[in-house]
Amino acid sequence: MTHFLIRDAARLLGVSDDTVRRWVDAGSLPATRNESGRKVIDGVALAEFSRRHAATPAPDPSGVSRSARNRFVGLVTRVVMDGVMAQVELQCGPHTVVSLMSSEAARDLELQPGRRAVAGVKATTVSVEPPAGQS
Repeated sequence: MTHFLIRDAARLLGVSDDTVRRWVDAGSLPATRNESGRKVIDGVALAEFSRRHAATPAPDPSGVSRSARNRFVGLVTRVVMDGVMAQVELQCGPHTVVSLMSSEAARDLELQPGRRAVAGVKATTVSVEPPAGQS
């Protein structure tokens, strides 16, 4: 069974250690003590808490229905173009999304830093790997 120290849970949730301690003290997030007497949070409980308290994503401003379910609304932060290809970076909340497309498409879409955009991700393969040494 995986357990996380308060500081590790905070990093995973993107909040401060104090915020996690307040949630534990309020009973919102269950914690026990490990063999060293330090408060730890069960991985399953942390995953459920994370799912229940996930930030609501920004609404898709296009209003168009699509089959791609993984849509990230963000701000274009960087565009690097050469003659044929463009690398477009978006900051979508705490996540950076990078897209490679033709320079022509980037120009046609008027993608430039400071512009709002929506990244749609539809893939048949998603690689998930645990950190080294984790069982």
